[in-house]
Amino acid sequence: MSEIHPSTCRLCTAHCPVLVTVKGGRVIQVTGDPEAPLYRGYSCPKGRALPEQHNHADRLLHSQKRRADGSHEPIGSEQALDEIAAKLQGLVSRHGPRSVAMYIGTNTLPYPASGGMANALLRAIGSRMFFTANTIDQPGKQIAQALHGGWIAGQPAFDSAHAWLLVGTNPVISKAGGFNENPAQAFKDAVKRGLKLIVIDPRRTESVRRAHIHLQARPGEDPTLLAGLLHVIIAEGLYDKEFVEENVQGFESLADQVKPFTPDYVARRADVRVEPLVEAARVLARAKRGGVTTGTGSSFPTRGNLTSYLALCLNSVCGYWVRAGEKLRSPNVLLQPYTGKAQPYPPYKAWGYGEKLRVRGLTNTTPGLPTAALADEILLEGKGQVKALFCVGSNPMMAWPDQRRSFEALKKLELLVTLDIEMSATARLAHYVIAPRLTFETPGMTQTAEGIKYFGPGLGFDDPYAQYTPKLLDPPEGSDVIEDWELFYGLAQRMGLELQWVNFYGWGRHIESPPQVIPLDMQNKPTTDDIYEIMCRNSRIPLSEVKQYPHGHVFDEVNEVVQPRDEDCEYRLDVGNAYMMQELTQVRAEDFEARQRNPGYPFLLVSRRSYQFLNSSFRTNPRVARRKPYNPAFMNPKDLARLGLKSGDTVTIRSPHDSIRGVVEAERDLRPGVISMSHAFGANPDEDDDPRQVGANTGRLTRVDNEYDPITGIPRMAAIPVAVEASIPSS
Repeated sequence: MSEIHPSTCRLCTAHCPVLVTVKGGRVIQVTGDPEAPLYRGYSCPKGRALPEQHNHADRLLHSQKRRADGSHEPIGSEQALDEIAAKLQGLVSRHGPRSVAMYIGTNTLPYPASGGMANALLRAIGSRMFFTANTIDQPGKQIAQALHGGWIAGQPAFDSAHAWLLVGTNPVISKAGGFNENPAQAFKDAVKRGLKLIVIDPRRTESVRRAHIHLQARPGEDPTLLAGLLHVIIAEGLYDKEFVEENVQGFESLADQVKPFTPDYVARRADVRVEPLVEAARVLARAKRGGVTTGTGSSFPTRGNLTSYLALCLNSVCGYWVRAGEKLRSPNVLLQPYTGKAQPYPPYKAWGYGEKLRVRGLTNTTPGLPTAALADEILLEGKGQVKALFCVGSNPMMAWPDQRRSFEALKKLELLVTLDIEMSATARLAHYVIAPRLTFETPGMTQTAEGIKYFGPGLGFDDPYAQYTPKLLDPPEGSDVIEDWELFYGLAQRMGLELQWVNFYGWGRHIESPPQVIPLDMQNKPTTDDIYEIMCRNSRIPLSEVKQYPHGHVFDEVNEVVQPRDEDCEYRLDVGNAYMMQELTQVRAEDFEARQRNPGYPFLLVSRRSYQFLNSSFRTNPRVARRKPYNPAFMNPKDLARLGLKSGDTVTIRSPHDSIRGVVEAERDLRPGVISMSHAFGANPDEDDDPRQVGANTGRLTRVDNEYDPITGIPRMAAIPVAVEASIPSS
């Protein structure tokens, strides 16, 4: 007999509430939960394919150990932890704590305790080599926030806005940028009530279909376009003069730097029409409430920091911040309470502190250590060389840029340990692959989705929403799988280390509450729920109360209005940061026409999100991958015709660094001269890379030591100049 239970999907930051049908100890169906508030029964194909993930024939039910010949064999989890602890202890003794590094990916989202426990182990060892996907995704958001400063009360909620600008993001598919709950319906409702949506994107995406204005610009010109919008707003005196006078510094410098970015110049450089560009600026400036959201698409090209910074400047020049007496957006529920005030918190140091890397002069930054430098930290011989790497919720062989370099780095490690549900590209190189529990075999909660607001304005839940879900089923009979966090707790026990859990609330200098440091009991192993209680200690709403609402709940009792500015507050938002203004000057000085005349590489390759896949996840899931398990190289039909190609042809895509093989597909809504592909596909460099079976890894086209950001280390990962030619079929 089947039973239906409410739960959460947890595949991404949307944390969609779902109904899970369980029969005979197996999950057989997942659908959206119509009783859950905010989401209105929404679920995506990936969430609905969770039964196939749980029941997949190739799911790892036992951990694996690498043999001398490179193959893997099963190993008991306890034995694996014994061996890993011994090897780890030896490496630390011989090479020091810095020889151990940790990499955390986006698939830690279903398991809120895993990242914190991994960090606790690394701190106990004495290493600061903690890397995350944040610095190869959208690091510019935190860099920009540090240089600009923030607004304690945050941005207006989307449902109260009159205008909104999306730059290089497609929330209908990605569910990112703060549009967690059914974004397609949210856009539809917003436009119906009168919101003017403006989108900058080389594709006519699903989000563009609701847009009032679509600037289908040349890839890589997002800073140019934002500077052009600011030029019009300032030149026409449309900015919020009262807000700027009271809360902003550096306005004169910003006005001077955007002066050369006239509509004619911007239109010529970005290849857009003058009229919609000017109209977009006027719509944004005249809106009483609004926001600007940047995404991965605007971060992957070079100058992602500047793009994010100019987006914040646009918010501040237009006064897009919540004022005293208005409803506070995103009041904490499973985080500690704080007082939302209508005032800035000041800029703070964005880089140049903490751990200093041995390559390219890179240091720690507000978004974390530069992950793009981790491969070189492994390859570079000498003191401080990384010898051991733990991969948590990640698949770096698919996600990291410069794939061949990453491949050589991971092969060089003396100890590579990854947590994975299958033998992924990274797992196939690992010395140990730890088999974890899956989504419905472990409890979950929405604190992670709530806390993402600290990564930039507009992120997280608009409303005081929270949900907890217990585990719904046991792992398959006869399996030996563990929770992610149990790996790090178990290693600490074996190494005689004391672990301390750290709850950190806030970002930069704006810390709503002092960090809480909680020693963990190393004798009596906690449960996952015990750890959740620690994570939610002193939360605004106790976790025990959130548990009373199995379908999730909006806690209206914590809604509050924004408090007035402190009388002695002298902080200001900085829209004229010298470093950013210098970079904007460099943009204006570029010979963009010469760059655009590139006969050897006439196309620009950009990234895109897939509705069926989440980075490298679900590529082997039979439900979502049966139609197309690869990542097509989408091109405008006119470009295909000009090259004598048709949809389904195999091509070679060549950059100045390397080449990949892909399968082209026509997309009428894509700007001519652009190739659009999803990232995190393909195979390892020494494996069969049939593009119709595994797709192509776009990270192979980039180099981490060329055209990289000097702060975050992120290389050019989009707007990559490429050439396209028909492939010769393999014999």
